[in-house]
Amino acid sequence: MRESGAILVVDDDPLNRRLIAKSLERDGHDVHVASGGKECLDILSNTSCDVVLLDILMPDLDGFQVLETIKSDPDLRDIPVVMISGLEDIESIVRCIEMGAEDFLPKPFDPVILRARVNAGLDRMRLHRLERDRVRDVFARFLPESIVDEALARSGGGLRLGGERMVGTVMFTDLRSFTTFAETTPAESVIDVLNRYLTEMGEAVLDHGGTLVDYMGDGIMAAFGAPIPADDHADRAVSAAREMIRERLPSLNGWLGDEGFGDGFAMGIGLNSGPVMSGNVGSERRLEYTVIGDTVNTASRIESLTKEAAYPVLVADDTRAALAEAADDLVFVDEFEIRGKSSRIKLWGMAAT
Repeated sequence: MRESGAILVVDDDPLNRRLIAKSLERDGHDVHVASGGKECLDILSNTSCDVVLLDILMPDLDGFQVLETIKSDPDLRDIPVVMISGLEDIESIVRCIEMGAEDFLPKPFDPVILRARVNAGLDRMRLHRLERDRVRDVFARFLPESIVDEALARSGGGLRLGGERMVGTVMFTDLRSFTTFAETTPAESVIDVLNRYLTEMGEAVLDHGGTLVDYMGDGIMAAFGAPIPADDHADRAVSAAREMIRERLPSLNGWLGDEGFGDGFAMGIGLNSGPVMSGNVGSERRLEYTVIGDTVNTASRIESLTKEAAYPVLVADDTRAALAEAADDLVFVDEFEIRGKSSRIKLWGMAAT
């Protein structure tokens, strides 16, 4: 037996409305009825419906106006709409389908055709929900749960986030001496340690509203303020770096000592703020979210400078200038030459304690 659904029947003819409703109820569906366009939209604003059966000719809002409203509303546009119309009204039917209606139900209605139209609409809605859940799972892998819905809305419910110029803060991290550790440690233990490290640092990024852009061996690339804009992107990135170096890394090293893996690791973190290009890249079979641009390249090169600097965290002057709240633990280090930059840039350091 097919699954039932919630069906909204919209028709100003009481007899026609009642006949359709009774037929649907016999098939086990939960049926809502509306006698006009305004009542239809009121019901949709408060009730979850799987399929709408919509008459074209109604005294208040006609079917064209209601259909246009449904298809222009992000919360309603994916509901399949089947138009109710006389067979001779082919012009109106074509117009409705061009506006986004799924199908039409001819008057007087045939119960068999009604069942087929409704079942097809329910199948489309179920497929849409399965796809939406799949896309949500994909976004949840690199975005904080709190902004997954916003990312879905920006992408139109699909996987592809179109290219967009944004302003944000980019973070690069690197675990020191991990290659040497990996060469002298059983593979299973190496993977366990790596996953523990990536989990700890990834949680810090997500907890501060950042986006996990990429895992690069024992390194992480993250963005703050992309793909969802955030005015406080620099503050979020600096707070995440502070938590990583002062809380997460000592916790990881304590676990490593307890497990007999030695004294643990040091790590470097580089932050830079500025314009980035944000979006999904790749093929239809494999897509990945990324941010690209000079801001990203500079952030990577800043992180590499932590290998010689006295501070494990180096912050670009642009990031410090973008802070909404002053970070008293940032200390001016020096001006550095960065490959690809025509002038030296000021860097600020953050100590591990």
